Amino acid sequence: MGRAFEFRKARKMKRWGQMAKTFTRIGKDIAIAVKAGGPDPNSNSRLRAIIQNAKAANMPKTNVENAIKRASSKEQEDYKEMVYEGYAQHGIAILVECTTDNTNRSVANIRSYFTKCGGSLGTSGMLDFIFDRKSVFKIANNDKIDVEELELELIDFGAEEVFLDEETNQINIYGEFTAFGAIQKFLEEKGFELLHADFERIPTDMKTITEEQAADVEKLIEKLEDDDDVQNVYHNMIIA
Repeated sequence: MGRAFEFRKARKMKRWGQMAKTFTRIGKDIAIAVKAGGPDPNSNSRLRAIIQNAKAANMPKTNVENAIKRASSKEQEDYKEMVYEGYAQHGIAILVECTTDNTNRSVANIRSYFTKCGGSLGTSGMLDFIFDRKSVFKIANNDKIDVEELELELIDFGAEEVFLDEETNQINIYGEFTAFGAIQKFLEEKGFELLHADFERIPTDMKTITEEQAADVEKLIEKLEDDDDVQNVYHNMIIA
């Protein structure tokens, strides 16, 4: 599951290189986390994980602190998390996660992108059989970590796959969606250096298409990812 997904999503992650877009995304994540669990990272594990993600993305500490203050004030926009599902050309499933203060604007824009790129926006839940929502963690590797032993320990906390990404020299951990808190607590208590913690949609049913067909799908993905309301875009495309 995880190894193949890391390879498949490499192209997607490159498009998140735009610093301003990344900081905006993290700022919205902070707003949602503070609203749900309060502004104190010591008692809000989700916020604590997002702050770590911000650090990994080189987001300035002052930006993070300002985002937390803004999220705690009455002036903060009332963001909602929305998921939109549909199909791009060539039968490729597309799942879009948005954080928005205007759902009417978001759905209108998302539908427009699908239509203009030859796809169609569908109904909520239609892609549940294609994407599983998982907890994903990345920790720094060192010579003292036995990956196999770590996997055996983490299984008791809901982990499903633990492996070393040789390209990044990071240890990737995939687990059940409901296991996020338990895995995070274990990693923190054991003193592992947490580099990334989030929820991701993992495709379980892949579809292989040609490079020419993939170019059609990429046009839709790029339009979606350029939208300010869009946090993440997932697909089940494999290029032959």
